[in-house]
Amino acid sequence: MQGSRKVQFELVSPYKISPGQQTAIDQLEENFKTKDKQTLLGITGSGKTFVMANIISRLQKPTLILAHNKILAAQLYGELKELFPHNRVEFFISFYDYYQPESYLPAQDMYIEKDSTVNDEIEKMRMHAVSSLVSRNDTIIVASISCIYSLGNPDDFRTMAIQLETGARMSRTQLIHSLVDMQYERNDQVLEPGRFRVRGDTVDIVPSYENDILRVEIAGSTISKIKEVHRITGDVQNTLDSLTLYPARQYVVPEEKHALAIEHIQQELEQRLTMLPPLEAQRLKQRTNYDLEMIREVGFCSGMENYSRHFDGRRSGEPPFTLIDYFPKDFLLIIDESHQTIPQARGMYNGDYSRKKSLVDFGFRLPSALDNRPLQFNEFERKMGRVLFVSATPADYELGKSGLPVELITRPTGLLDPEVEMHSIEGQMQHLMAEAKKTIERGDRVLITTLTKRMAEDLADYLVKEGFRVRYMHSEIESLDRIELVRQLRIGEFDILVGINLLREGLDIPEVATIFILDADKEGFLRDARSLIQTIGRAARNVNGKVILYADIQTQSIKRAMELTYYRRSFQKRYNQQYGIIPKTIIKAVTLKESVIKGTKHLAKSDIQRQIVELDAKMREAAEKLEFEKAIALRDALVELQKSLAHKLEKEASDPEI
Repeated sequence: MQGSRKVQFELVSPYKISPGQQTAIDQLEENFKTKDKQTLLGITGSGKTFVMANIISRLQKPTLILAHNKILAAQLYGELKELFPHNRVEFFISFYDYYQPESYLPAQDMYIEKDSTVNDEIEKMRMHAVSSLVSRNDTIIVASISCIYSLGNPDDFRTMAIQLETGARMSRTQLIHSLVDMQYERNDQVLEPGRFRVRGDTVDIVPSYENDILRVEIAGSTISKIKEVHRITGDVQNTLDSLTLYPARQYVVPEEKHALAIEHIQQELEQRLTMLPPLEAQRLKQRTNYDLEMIREVGFCSGMENYSRHFDGRRSGEPPFTLIDYFPKDFLLIIDESHQTIPQARGMYNGDYSRKKSLVDFGFRLPSALDNRPLQFNEFERKMGRVLFVSATPADYELGKSGLPVELITRPTGLLDPEVEMHSIEGQMQHLMAEAKKTIERGDRVLITTLTKRMAEDLADYLVKEGFRVRYMHSEIESLDRIELVRQLRIGEFDILVGINLLREGLDIPEVATIFILDADKEGFLRDARSLIQTIGRAARNVNGKVILYADIQTQSIKRAMELTYYRRSFQKRYNQQYGIIPKTIIKAVTLKESVIKGTKHLAKSDIQRQIVELDAKMREAAEKLEFEKAIALRDALVELQKSLAHKLEKEASDPEI
């Protein structure tokens, strides 16, 4: 809710720049004077994020940082907020907790309607990111690759915003109409982000990107006062002279564009109907006319984004607007873990196109729906501008674009790369448990990586029965719950985290001293040299770092990973001797904010069974004490646990090989 201001990033840090970091920062800054694309080859624990922050501070450009998974994005977001407390650091990831896209399966003649669950907190953070970007230049946005998906027209988003000033002429009716145009919902009973209420000549608004209430008091046809009011207590926190209020949704369309867009949609429909068989033509005509009627009457319809090409005024095949279009042309793009993020960007378009092609071919959508899409990779490349690729293991693409990388292969803490051992698969469980006990007794944590989700679940269940405190992480666990799992591991609520690919990169857990890699000799995506190097790096933040590879054969990937790790250990030892550094484990604060992890997907079967027994006992005890409300709540929780356990057992029976 602020006006635009001149870029002025202010880096605040208690850390001193190490000699290795200083060399990398100077080299990157100098290189950017003559070329737009560079690669930073930085090992785990070398301070890549700190170097990135210094580059942002030196270049003074609005910055977009892409991360390949949500945990890494959240970690970067938290670190950069601490480093830039006086600037806007924002978070932009997919806001779906659950998402089933609209699709049609011709072989089964099955239409699957779109179904989704939106995470309100993430949606608010996305809106806050967009509003910061259009109002301030000192903005850093940490985003997942979903930011290259179609978003509303940035010009429409800016022009739909309203400027509120005390003393300005604006009637209550005009303000209400403007709010409705910006897709704010009127609700005089429940005030939530994206809603407003009217009481006499006072209009209370909760911007979709804020928590507190914006109170606008109107006298006659003039704004008399603008106040920020605490949403819970109702206390006035601030009185404002002016502010800019941005739309409630990312996709908004000015009313004057509606008539032309509807006309173009009707023209496309008429052309398309002549090309389809009777059944498909009737289906498309009925669905499209219903959507058009909704747009005429209420201003929007379900799936309105499928008509975005017409509302944006784009031609067929033109790239959609994305978050990148909200940045000024002279911005900085940092692609973290680029060897993973770049392949993600390559695959986004093809997956989306193949799904929508069936919908278009069989009369569920107009061909223009194909233009509501992610950027094709060549389109993404054209929008890149000034780019810094960051990776411990850069791929050929990055090196081909940037030339020789700037290396950052020393750690300011003096920490060495972990010791790496190979152990035979025979007797691996007994060996793993013995090593894990040693680690836990020292007060450190353990990571275990497996090849399949089923193996991760079975291993977690086995270790729980052996007395270990274990959780497992996989793709079905929601984004914010994954972050909470990592936090709980760090503070010691459990000691071992089991997972598959999610444990590979970007996890900053200094408490982890030992990593076990099962089936290390099974060559493939999860066990190639790059994957092994990245996994080994997770133990490089602890002075007791150790990685054990369970394998019967030393594959080329294992050989390469072990040789590179040994080289880096030797290089760091020489660096430590040169500067008199004594290695010590990284000390990193753990956030105190707790959240409840929904469901039981992170729990082993044995943990669920134990909780069922405990809850049953507590429920009976509450009933005996006549605490019936408590007993009912415990009974409901017990039923949910029993359903979860039954679902796990049923899934195991039906999918034995998962």
